[in-house]
Amino acid sequence: MQIAHDTLYGYTDGILLCCLAKGDSYGYEINRSISQKTSGRFELKEATLYTALRRLERAEYITSYWGTDKSGGPKRRYYSITENGRAWLKTRQKEWADIQELITLLLQD
Repeated sequence: MQIAHDTLYGYTDGILLCCLAKGDSYGYEINRSISQKTSGRFELKEATLYTALRRLERAEYITSYWGTDKSGGPKRRYYSITENGRAWLKTRQKEWADIQELITLLLQD
């Protein structure tokens, strides 16, 4: 079953920060890991991905730098989570646990 993008839209920033909490990465690689983790059921549109990354950088939750991948390919913009980003992510994860509990209660038969 494909997940509607608007269902997860409010969690785009948290999803990206969670990916970056595992290590620095670049846009395509982030999106690929999301797709793989969800068995292709969820993938961000390119415009959504890069808009969110710019928003997170302006908020100082991530930083970026130019680098090359391990195979020596072209330069890419890598993103790294900051301490502020880690703190914000932790708050969002707690919020998600509360929301999950409430929705489960409300949707039970």
